[in-house]
Amino acid sequence: MSVTRLKRKHRKNIARANNKQRIIKQLLLTPVLKNVDLDELKSRFNGGSASAAPATTTEA
Repeated sequence: MSVTRLKRKHRKNIARANNKQRIIKQLLLTPVLKNVDLDELKSRFNGGSASAAPATTTEA
């Protein structure tokens, strides 16, 4: 008796697994937004003064 292999089904299973891995990787690439102060963001964009922005430079 000869060995029969389901080549088409095997390719489909591999493609399905690769698609699931790709979806998971894409979801992990998106940054998670948490603890966002909406009022502060709105004040920055709606005419907030330059002094209201926090200083990000550090001197050594």
